[in-house]
Amino acid sequence: MPTHAPGVMSGTALKAVPYRQLHFDRGVRPFLVLWELTRACDLACIHCRAESRSWRDPDELSTVEVTKVLDDLAALGAPRPIVVLTGGDPFKRPDLADIVSYGTKLSLRMAVSPSGTPLATRRNLAELRLAGATAVSFSIDGASAESHDSFRKVPGSFDLTVNACREAVDLGFHLQVNTTVTSETVDQLPGILRLVSSIPAGLWSLFFLVPTGRGRLLTPLSAEQVEDVLLFLAEISKVMPVKSTEAPQFRRILVQREAGYNMVPSTPLYAQLMKDVEDMFPFDTPSHADNSGSASISSSTSAGTLGRTRSDGDNLGDGRSLGESIHSGPARRPLVVGDGYGVVFISHTGEVLPSGFLPMVAGNVKDSSIVDIYRESELLNLLRSPSGYGGRCGICEYRDICGGSRAQAFAAYGDPLAEDPNCPFHPAQSA
Repeated sequence: MPTHAPGVMSGTALKAVPYRQLHFDRGVRPFLVLWELTRACDLACIHCRAESRSWRDPDELSTVEVTKVLDDLAALGAPRPIVVLTGGDPFKRPDLADIVSYGTKLSLRMAVSPSGTPLATRRNLAELRLAGATAVSFSIDGASAESHDSFRKVPGSFDLTVNACREAVDLGFHLQVNTTVTSETVDQLPGILRLVSSIPAGLWSLFFLVPTGRGRLLTPLSAEQVEDVLLFLAEISKVMPVKSTEAPQFRRILVQREAGYNMVPSTPLYAQLMKDVEDMFPFDTPSHADNSGSASISSSTSAGTLGRTRSDGDNLGDGRSLGESIHSGPARRPLVVGDGYGVVFISHTGEVLPSGFLPMVAGNVKDSSIVDIYRESELLNLLRSPSGYGGRCGICEYRDICGGSRAQAFAAYGDPLAEDPNCPFHPAQSA
């Protein structure tokens, strides 16, 4: 039974489209290239899709092979893709700064996603900044050392990660903090929000568990719980820039909210998350958001008064309020991109996949140009055609702005074109 009213335009004109479209063909050039430079990592995270280990694979792409791929991406011309060097831990590669410098000289936007280990020092981060990297991301999966280190399976990782985040901000990086959302971590989200906002990070990215790699042993949320977490994100997005990964229905939720639909939470999870946030951030003077986009949250759904001004005597620990510590502009609008459609993944051995969570190979950069693979792969082209999706995704009125997670579909059904099992929405055609 649907919990939210279907449709986008049933008599309600949208004030503004709450998502962003790229101004180029996502089938011709990627917006984002996620590149697993190595699987070597000194952590043993219980969710790791790559099942990383401490040593480097001898079949990793060489420096020369990496620079050849960067040449191919740069040849696309403007707008060139963002290249995120990840792993494993990219700091395990001694040529990391050289790779960043090479890409920067080609006018590629270079970002790095290291692990929270002793390698994430100010000196190493400064070397990347000098080489031209403009953004870094670190993962925080618990609001305390106990919860985070239990998830990462290495004592001390929490303190190393938080310190590296602060150093990155101090060095002038744009900082993104990633959090994996599972049944084991969801109760930590309000506390992580407080931590992320106090650092402060520029973006909080929530990765909804895809049961691959070690993550097969974890417990994903139900579809209804995922929906409630996304409703929570929609609320806090007015004071903390957020994005979802492998939960593209966030865009559908934003459209529905903008159109004025009553978004009714399906489980107690939403109310609990909002209450926990409110308990951590006391408010007193009413000051609801208006059309100017001021940094406050209106409690449009029921569970809280997060959209009120904090008292001067209760702040984040550094004298700033939650809203002041982040931004005072409108909520961040997500881009309409997806696995293989604006986003592409390169493995440590050169395999090209739609994403790191969708283990289907479209080609290998050792054999073909990344641009040719991206444009010509039969797999990637199938993923770019929402009309070919099965189940509810194929008939959904939001399929062109959401499309469902192809990785979630593959993990559940072995078919990347199947419906997304993590979405409870019932399209109008199926009513």
